[in-house]
Amino acid sequence: MNRTGLGADLLTVVGHKMYAPKGIATLYVRAGVELEPVIYGGGQERGLRAATENVASIAALGAAAGLAEADLASGSAARLAVLRDRLHHALVAALPGRVELNGTPGRRLPGMLIGLDENRAMAAIRLSAGRWTSETEIDAAASQLAAAAIRLTSTLGAARHRPEGPRRYRAIRAT
Repeated sequence: MNRTGLGADLLTVVGHKMYAPKGIATLYVRAGVELEPVIYGGGQERGLRAATENVASIAALGAAAGLAEADLASGSAARLAVLRDRLHHALVAALPGRVELNGTPGRRLPGMLIGLDENRAMAAIRLSAGRWTSETEIDAAASQLAAAAIRLTSTLGAARHRPEGPRRYRAIRAT
């Protein structure tokens, strides 16, 4: 990765995004950027964090980064883009007018779809494909999501059209 070409002062690489253990990450700090310690008192992390480093997780992050680099070199980004687009097209076909992308279609991550509408922000669904995702799983996900959306819409529509109006639920507090 060309860190200087990004123009970033700080760059975080989170381990679990590339199948390393959760809780491990690395931080690139551009020369000249000064940081305050998170916890004062120790010399670890160049005096920025007082705690024993998790050497096993650090090694796992390095191994995962190597595997991710090999994956990218073998064309995994293109494979994920094909799966992402397959899922998107299947959902658009099954749910016409109800699927929107967050961001520009040509400038998004190869493994992600995000539903977006300001009024439906709480209903947004983030979908990701990964290293082991298959076309069969993509097809099953699209089918199940579309079926659930259709069921939910018909249930909500039926509730709105009852003679007595939509059902109201009240909270019951245990005493």
